[in-house]
Amino acid sequence: MNSVPSLKRRALFGAIAASAVAGLCGTIAVRAFADERVIPIRAHKFTYEPDEIVLKLNEPAILEFTSADVVMGFNAPDFKVRATIIPGQTSRVRIVPDKTGTFVFHCDIFCGDGHEDMDGTIRVEA
Repeated sequence: MNSVPSLKRRALFGAIAASAVAGLCGTIAVRAFADERVIPIRAHKFTYEPDEIVLKLNEPAILEFTSADVVMGFNAPDFKVRATIIPGQTSRVRIVPDKTGTFVFHCDIFCGDGHEDMDGTIRVEA
């Protein structure tokens, strides 16, 4: 009888561990739906292009990141969105802004001298 709860507990811990690993890696496969806007963003020492992203309130968008030089990060803490950007790969995150205003995003993986200035803004309009 103890084996059934034990199996359920193992499955639960396995799911939690898989979620934690996915969160640490920062890159989860995200597919855009037909009505979602895809915004390409190029990260390179030590800028994002574009460095301002304009979004509409409650409208989902896919941020699609590429880098040609080093591993970088993207972190928009006000929206709990982050990505690891690996050279030669495309990283995608889905964002649905739930508040209007101007919010900062930044690189959260040290990428060399100038890293501390690698940031930008997300402007959300009604």
